[in-house]
Amino acid sequence: MGKYKDLIVWQKSMDLVEEVYNTVKALPSEEKYALSDQMRRAAVSIPSNIAEGQERISARDFAKFLYYAKGSKSELETQFMICIRLNYLTQEQAEAAQNMLSEIGKMLNSLIRKLSLRPKLPSHHYPKQLPTSN
Repeated sequence: MGKYKDLIVWQKSMDLVEEVYNTVKALPSEEKYALSDQMRRAAVSIPSNIAEGQERISARDFAKFLYYAKGSKSELETQFMICIRLNYLTQEQAEAAQNMLSEIGKMLNSLIRKLSLRPKLPSHHYPKQLPTSN
């Protein structure tokens, strides 16, 4: 697999971060350090976990971080639903982000499936100890 920046799901997750940062500006000022902050952190967590996982040695480790990204995706979906229920955002204001979240979720599921189908290498193919930098 290439670098994480080449992954379309990472690229779309970065677009989502921008969308979330722009959308939460519409939230009331009393939510600045509460819900909007939590939404920004959840959004940032998605591409961050994809990137961190892709840099891991094994497909299993990568998949684990993709599951973390899925968790952040679900967290963010829930937060958008809360915003709508509290009338902080209209369905229309949240629609673009919700569509992006749905697409990213499908892409994460697909990538996890692909990773689980990869043949496992015998342990002698993995380094016993990670190289250290001096």
